[in-house]
Amino acid sequence: MFPLRDDNPTLRASVATMAIVAVNALVWIFVQRLGMDPGLSESVWRFGLIPGELLGRVRPGTEVPAGPGLVAVLDGAPNWWSVLTSMFMHGGWMHIIGNMWFLLVFGDNVEDAMGPVRFVVFYLLCGLAAAAAQMLSGPSSLVPMVGASGAIGGVMGAYLVLYPHAPVHLLVWIGFYANRVVVPAFFMLGYWFLLQLVAGAFDTGHGGVAFWAHVGGFAAGALLVRPFCNPARLAAFRDRRARLWSARNPGGYGRWA
Repeated sequence: MFPLRDDNPTLRASVATMAIVAVNALVWIFVQRLGMDPGLSESVWRFGLIPGELLGRVRPGTEVPAGPGLVAVLDGAPNWWSVLTSMFMHGGWMHIIGNMWFLLVFGDNVEDAMGPVRFVVFYLLCGLAAAAAQMLSGPSSLVPMVGASGAIGGVMGAYLVLYPHAPVHLLVWIGFYANRVVVPAFFMLGYWFLLQLVAGAFDTGHGGVAFWAHVGGFAAGALLVRPFCNPARLAAFRDRRARLWSARNPGGYGRWA
């Protein structure tokens, strides 16, 4: 299932969401060289989060394959900045496009309930929680963790709490057949979270996807969303939503939340 859009109008422009997308795009262009090696591989190993190195479980001078014809030499010194820098690194075109699309679909409404400054802090905290969850799942791993999906998982967890019944338009593939369907947000996001849990439980560590980062970020977002919400913003949004729903459904049938 791939989300195309949601029917959940915002009250204000999504300044922080667009800024985060822009920063990721600029990093992809100027630091990761549009995914071309050696720029891509060097950026992943330089700015990615390596659990074993961060937790002091790597001997200085350890060599690991880092890409076509490249070898990374780990010095064993914890790079604490990688907890943040890894959130803005990606492993390929589909990785960054998919992450930024999910952020655009779900981030605007969460930002609308928090305000831009609170949203940025919330986003980064969810990314930190995602990194912690992934490190706990493999504390000795030498595989760099990169990507915004853990932080975006937090945004999705917040969206589930705030707007469980918001209509989400999905593109669903069944074999070679694709169909467009509309489902409540709780169905799409709940299904996504369940997939991450199941995949994480059976993950061998060689698949290249940080499933536990997704789980940790989603759980952090669901837990942190209420303290970060601005009550006045949320009340204004719900009032406008109710008026829009009444205008679209004069008979008073159905739900939209």
